[in-house]
Amino acid sequence: MRQLSLYLLVFSFICFSAIAQEKTENLVKSNKWFIAGPSKESEETINAVRLKNGIITVTSEDNPKGEIELNVMITPSEINDGIPTNLPNESKFVEITYQSSQIIKLQAREGNSEGTACVHGGSHPRVSLPASPDQFKTIKIPWSDFKQDELPNGKLLNIHNLCKFNFVNYNPNSGSVLKIKSVIIN
Repeated sequence: MRQLSLYLLVFSFICFSAIAQEKTENLVKSNKWFIAGPSKESEETINAVRLKNGIITVTSEDNPKGEIELNVMITPSEINDGIPTNLPNESKFVEITYQSSQIIKLQAREGNSEGTACVHGGSHPRVSLPASPDQFKTIKIPWSDFKQDELPNGKLLNIHNLCKFNFVNYNPNSGSVLKIKSVIIN
C-alpha cells in the first residue's frame, strides 16, 4: 500500500510538472517563425538565430515599402498554417518580453468559424505593444484586451480557436528593430 501511495505521488508530480511546463512554453524557443515584408533578415536567418541564441531579431530594410509581419503558430508547425489551438478556460494572458524601436500591433489570429483550420483573413483581434527602444520590456496582456481593430466594443478574442500571433509593423522606418526574447501563454 505504501508503494502504491509513493507511485501515485510520483505520477502526480510528473503530471503536474508537465502541465506547468506546457503553460510556460516559450514560443520563441519551441516554434518556427515566419516573416513577410521588407526585413533584412530572411526566415531561415531568423530561425537559425532563434535556435542558437534564443531571440528573434527583425530589422527593416532601408526605405521600406509596406508592412513587416512576423508570425508564429500557437501549435508548432513547419508551415505558416495549421489547426487552431483550443486554450483552456484557465488561460488568462500572454506574456511577452520584447524590445522595439516602434509601436508593434500584436494580432491574435483566429481559425475558421468551424474551428478546424487556420486560414488567411478572418478575425484577428489585436493590441498595441508600445515602443521600447532602449531596453527589453516584459508585459502581460490579458486575453480580454484583444479586440477586433482595437475598438472598445470590438469583437473579443476566442481563445478556444487561436491559430497564431502576428507581430506587425504597419509603417516601418529605415532600420527599425524588433527583438523578442519570449512569448509565453499562461
